[in-house]
Parts: sequence; structure tokens; C-alpha cells
Amino acid sequence: MTIRAATSCDIPQLADLLSLLFAQEADFIPNIERQTCALRLILDHPEAGRIFCAENGEDGSIVGMVSLMFSISTAEGGAAAWLEDMIVLPEQRGRHIGAYLLKTAVNHAKAAGCTRISLLTDEDNQIALRFYQRAGFKDSKMRPLRLTLRD
Repeated sequence: MTIRAATSCDIPQLADLLSLLFAQEADFIPNIERQTCALRLILDHPEAGRIFCAENGEDGSIVGMVSLMFSISTAEGGAAAWLEDMIVLPEQRGRHIGAYLLKTAVNHAKAAGCTRISLLTDEDNQIALRFYQRAGFKDSKMRPLRLTLRD
């Protein structure tokens, strides 16, 4: 297993992973065209974010991914990161791939001078909540709200 920066050649496999992620999340619906567009935007603009993938050493397939988006925190007085998407293929879970992806994202955010990483996960996804809590993430007293600007 290799954790590496994603490239444009990985977009089809990454879009498939995002479809799997969005199929299990309450707020989103998979849309390959939108996911492909977003992945391309991130990869074409590394100042906006980074994508890391877990590559199977046997066949070169992508079995997991994490995307990290950058912002500025006025509260922290510096750069901040948003862990936008993280998914590992169900049949590959339990092999610490998620932990390696998360560690890569955290290390990259630290190296970029980020003061914090925030994320959202479904409130009933106990497996994900425990995973992130074990990695040091804490509950926030802030509540996410969303305004959709397109149909």
C-alpha cells in the first residue's frame, strides 16, 4: 500500500470513491460529472487543496482517498484546513488505510502552516466518529448549516 498525491490520471477512480461516499451520506447524492469537475478543480489548483490516495501495491488500483481544502481562520489568525472527503473501499477497511491517509493529510496541513483541521461526518456514523476521535478530533459546539445555491 502506498499513500501518494493524486494526479489527474486518478480522477475516474477517485470519482467512483466519492460516489460510494456520497451514497452513504445523508446530505449528498452521487453525481460523477460533478465529482469529476470538482476533483479536476482541486488538482489544477493545489493552493486550494490537495488530494491523497491509497494505491494498492499489487495492481495499482486506488482503494482510498482523502481531500484537504485550505482556508483562512480569522479565529485562529492563520491558515486552516478542511478535511472535505475521506473514504476507503469497504473491502479494504480494517487495514489502517484510513489512518495512513488521515496522518498524511494532517502532516501536510501542519507543513502548510495550518492551525487546525475541521471536518463533518454524519452524526449517526458511529464508526467514523470513533475513528476521528481516536485521531484526536474533538466535538465542536458549533452546528453546521448549509444554503444550497444550485439545483
